[in-house]
Amino acid sequence: MKRILLALALGGLAGGVMAADAPTLPVTRAPADATVYIISPGDGATVGREFTVRFGLKGMGVAPAGVSKEHTGHHHLLVDVKELPAAGVPIPKDDNHLHFGGGQTETTLKLKPGTHTLQLELGDENHVPFAPPLVSKKITIHVK
Repeated sequence: MKRILLALALGGLAGGVMAADAPTLPVTRAPADATVYIISPGDGATVGREFTVRFGLKGMGVAPAGVSKEHTGHHHLLVDVKELPAAGVPIPKDDNHLHFGGGQTETTLKLKPGTHTLQLELGDENHVPFAPPLVSKKITIHVK
């Protein structure tokens, strides 16, 4: 029950804009060989307004938010984000920072026509980025 309440409280923190004086949480270390990547679409791809993004992870496992298990985390998809979320602070939850706290490894996106960037960042059970940050290469897509 305590874990559920903690996950709900942290989800609420991640749901809004973080205050400048928000407390930082302990940062989880990731294995040195861990990598996160976007399987598809490929960098430079032209896609329809609705398309599937598939997530990849090596050297770690995927676990839902709120589950504390060594060498696991869950995906966050950063859409058109210029700067990575701060270390020690839960990744925001908004239109540009999409959370997959259920342990999902793909999603269907609907984006406006134009050029967009996509990047994955793995977060720990509390949505906090790993140290060093586990992020994919940023890719550019073109939406018809």
